[in-house]
Amino acid sequence: MAKTQVLVEFGMGSSLRRGDYTSAAARAIRDALWHNSINAAALFGFERADMIIDVDVAVMRPDQVQVSELEQIFPYGQVAIHLQKGGLDIAKPDAATGGPTGDSTGGNTGAAMANVAVRVSFDMERVDG
Repeated sequence: MAKTQVLVEFGMGSSLRRGDYTSAAARAIRDALWHNSINAAALFGFERADMIIDVDVAVMRPDQVQVSELEQIFPYGQVAIHLQKGGLDIAKPDAATGGPTGDSTGGNTGAAMANVAVRVSFDMERVDG
């Protein structure tokens, strides 16, 4: 048998004031999940626990994402979170100048945006070869 992808959903999430990459990623995952009502497991005769769920998360600072928090969003399935650099950071405007702010470490002091792709697969035989 082979891992066969049966659906993919995309989402976007943000943390507008704290620049929290985990919160932005969690919102993006929920955005992707809440856009569908496909019961993929039943459609293919599998249990929900049989779902292989790969989640690609793109944020500017992937090292600041708490993967364990994202895994808890999924009530079933075999979840793997894959982090990569992407998304978008928007600096807070400086109160005095109106221009963007930042810190010396390159950390985010404003909004963080995350993009995700949630892919669902099953271990099954392909009928098309």
